[in-house]
Amino acid sequence: MATWSNFNLQNSASPLMEQIIFFHDHTLIILIMITILVGYLMINLFFNKYINRFLLEGQMIELIWTIIPTITLIFIALPSLRLLYLLDELNNPLITLKSIGHQWYWSYEYSDFNNVEFDSYMINYNNSNINNFRLLDVDNRIILPMNNQIRIMVTATDVIHSWTIPSLGVKIDANPGRLNQTNLFINRPGIFFGQCSEICGANHSFMPIMIESISIKNFINWINNYS
Repeated sequence: MATWSNFNLQNSASPLMEQIIFFHDHTLIILIMITILVGYLMINLFFNKYINRFLLEGQMIELIWTIIPTITLIFIALPSLRLLYLLDELNNPLITLKSIGHQWYWSYEYSDFNNVEFDSYMINYNNSNINNFRLLDVDNRIILPMNNQIRIMVTATDVIHSWTIPSLGVKIDANPGRLNQTNLFINRPGIFFGQCSEICGANHSFMPIMIESISIKNFINWINNYS
């Protein structure tokens, strides 16, 4: 989860988020190189004494400053396209979780099991539960097995919400009348937090998402006890 004065991306808990961080770093290096080059040229323009009253054209330099940005954009576009296809890939999911956005809470259904569905509300933060995370803890967590492919189906009943877990690299809109699909692969146990990142009304910032990643054995036990 995000902490105070944390300017970096959250630590990844899925292969997809690792790829997103790699792409972010790759693009940032290119941007830094461009910024340094343009800054150097602008500083030189301010301080040089070179003049040419009869300069009319410079076809070679125009050719160069057209080709170099094109090549630079290719170095950004190809990894970006690869990542987009990776984010959309879904192979043989073990379980399916359906997430339904309401004003202002989430409902969850485990479609592969009978009668496993619940609402998830934010816990009111006061002195009695001071150990909880303010504005992030919920009364019913999503329980998911780690090291397994999971399909997430997302929709809404009223307005547009957005189901977002930064550390898992997931952000998908929940639209009324539409069922969107994405996938998860959690590669370590832990608790991961997210929030609705769509401006969906007055209590938009009070519908957090909380995922608890456990082993497949403990997940099966949880399903059996829930039923």
